[in-house]
Amino acid sequence: MIKINKEDALNYHSQSPAGKIEVVPTKMVSTQLDLALAYSPGVAEPCKEIAANKDDVYKYTAKGNLVGVITNGTAVLGLGNIGPDASKPVMEGKGVLFKKFAGIDVFDIEIDTTNPEEFVRIVKSLEPTFGGINLEDIKAPECFKIENALREQLNIPLMHDDQHGTAIISGAALLNALELVGKKIGDIKMVINGAGAAAISCTKLYVSLGVKMDNIVMFDKDGIINPERNDLDIYRAQFVTLRKIKTLAEAMEGADVFVGLSAGNVLAPELVKLMAPDPIIFALANPDPEIPYEVAMATRKDLIMATGRSDHPNQVNNVLGFPYIFRGALDVRATEINEAMKLAAVKALSELAKEPVPDIVTKAYGDNSIVFGREYLIPKPLDPRLITAISPAVAKAAMESGVARKPIENWEAYHQELLTRIGIDQKLMNRIISQAKQDPKRVVFAEADHIKILKAAQVVKDQKIATPILLGNRKKIERIIQENNLDLGDSLILDTYEEDERRERYAQVLFEKRKRKGLSMFESRRLVRDRNYFGSIMVELNEADALISGLTRDYSKTISPALQVIGVEEGINKVAGMYIILSKKEPYFFADTTVNVNPTTEELCDIIGLTARAVRFFDTEPRIAVLSYSNFGSNNGPFPEKARLATEMAKERYPHVLIDGEMQANTALNTALLREHYPFSELAEKGANTLVFPDLTSGNIAYKLLQEIGGAEAIGPVLMGMRKPVHILQLGSSIREIVNMVAIAVVDAQNYNKGL
Repeated sequence: MIKINKEDALNYHSQSPAGKIEVVPTKMVSTQLDLALAYSPGVAEPCKEIAANKDDVYKYTAKGNLVGVITNGTAVLGLGNIGPDASKPVMEGKGVLFKKFAGIDVFDIEIDTTNPEEFVRIVKSLEPTFGGINLEDIKAPECFKIENALREQLNIPLMHDDQHGTAIISGAALLNALELVGKKIGDIKMVINGAGAAAISCTKLYVSLGVKMDNIVMFDKDGIINPERNDLDIYRAQFVTLRKIKTLAEAMEGADVFVGLSAGNVLAPELVKLMAPDPIIFALANPDPEIPYEVAMATRKDLIMATGRSDHPNQVNNVLGFPYIFRGALDVRATEINEAMKLAAVKALSELAKEPVPDIVTKAYGDNSIVFGREYLIPKPLDPRLITAISPAVAKAAMESGVARKPIENWEAYHQELLTRIGIDQKLMNRIISQAKQDPKRVVFAEADHIKILKAAQVVKDQKIATPILLGNRKKIERIIQENNLDLGDSLILDTYEEDERRERYAQVLFEKRKRKGLSMFESRRLVRDRNYFGSIMVELNEADALISGLTRDYSKTISPALQVIGVEEGINKVAGMYIILSKKEPYFFADTTVNVNPTTEELCDIIGLTARAVRFFDTEPRIAVLSYSNFGSNNGPFPEKARLATEMAKERYPHVLIDGEMQANTALNTALLREHYPFSELAEKGANTLVFPDLTSGNIAYKLLQEIGGAEAIGPVLMGMRKPVHILQLGSSIREIVNMVAIAVVDAQNYNKGL
């Protein structure tokens, strides 16, 4: 667990502007016209429309993406009843999480009342403002009364996260833990220690998942919940046990599952020893669990354990649920969050944990060994796939259970919308991936004894993007597959040191190609042991359709074998490299970023042509700017002159392509600047979407700065001009980047086979 310094925390919250959230306009408010449209008199028009049709409030205001996080501060996690003012930092924090993980806007509202009826009246009166209500940190049993009353009165989705969030996340963990130990949920004996809001909600959800009421024993601070108690409210009374049990020790005898939602250090190691084989303990008290993680794991080697802490495996963290549950509910304009929607979230979380973990997650947690098992029951909070796994599942459940007022019809478009909500615009790549799936090709991975490559191979195999062929040390590949529970058993594995017949045949091919380039047969036999030569020859002989390499080697060393074996396509003098830079506005294409150090004017013209064709490959019409440090002759020098001449040459050679230059980068992208100062430019109307750089230095620096400082996602490098599909990865590419490049290689191979 990260240690927090008091002064750091206070400074974080107090530095200007104070707090963690602000209201930001979503429309321009910079001119008198803007002000007139935003307020008086323009604002009257949407008001009249909404007055005529109440549902138009979702069309003309932010209501549909606005959640109220509401509390009275009577049960703030770890702090207790601190009141509404002191709870505000927590509610602001909740708002940050909604926005960060699901793109949902929040107003936090702290209500100064402990009277349930008054609380309900206030929240009900706020219904016109919000698309949904998230109740937070309200003590039991009042929280039950408040939620039940509001569920009956409100016509928008409502959830008390302290109850249902913990239930949903721990429910997913429970399903997966039981699967790992081979136990049926209907057979298990369960002990619940705690009888507050979270404990009662968790237990009710476990029953919905299949746990039998007769197999549950619940304890509160006063002991076991049984018929002899005369102090039970209606919420605890529903979990009385008729079993002849008095103590926690008796309940733990032969128990399969212990769920703690109580206080720290109340579960002794001796009681853990009493549990059934392969016991499951969810010690969810925070910050100190019911039994320390290290103590519990030392007590039972067959134990599966989860806590609420981030410094232990299997953290039950509500952020895995509430942002995405509300996202799905809001997007179908649900009237409530019902049991079917909660169960859908449970199952979506459970299934996601079983999928290969993307590299972005392993990087975030500094752990390359994250794989479904006893120490990874549920996804990690920073997993970007959560929104596309949970929100659609919740939305579908809302539609199927009849509470959706705005059903989703195009699920692929909804998937894209969700990615955009969190700043991941994958429209372009999704089109490529969809096309790749229509006709998967055989892709050779030249570095298959690397975990990233094997995880990417697993993804492309599972998604039916490609058929992987794995080159590398066979024993190492098989060991990595086994250690990470990958399912690549039927994939072709080729160890170049074992393939005597292939190696001799490939050596002959290489010799014939290079014998007049000074290469001997002896040297050919040596070179084909290199996997880049071996893989290139496989593609050349049509024993594979595309080659992917470069994760662990310099670009120049990786591309050289492919150029020697496969070569450039007819009519092309030099290959070039292009990166796709994804932005919220549209994709941009940068060339040459990887190959040609200082191209001549003629070579730069070739690069323009290659780039125009490559951009069209991605279903985008290129608008090309040839860059330099001058605008249309404003400065002299070798680079402006080269860019100017190359532009003129390219316009003659490619008359149907929109090309202009030479110009500075900001000029190319700023249409206002172009229209004001250079209205004659062909790019003045829409600006450029394709930038051709005068040399490798400027292009390489530009895309890397955008990646690191600008936070842009870069896809590539796309190798342009090869006779057959070969694509070289950026050194250290992520799994996601590798998968993207494989999809591009597959579509490249499809087009090659069609003669395109």
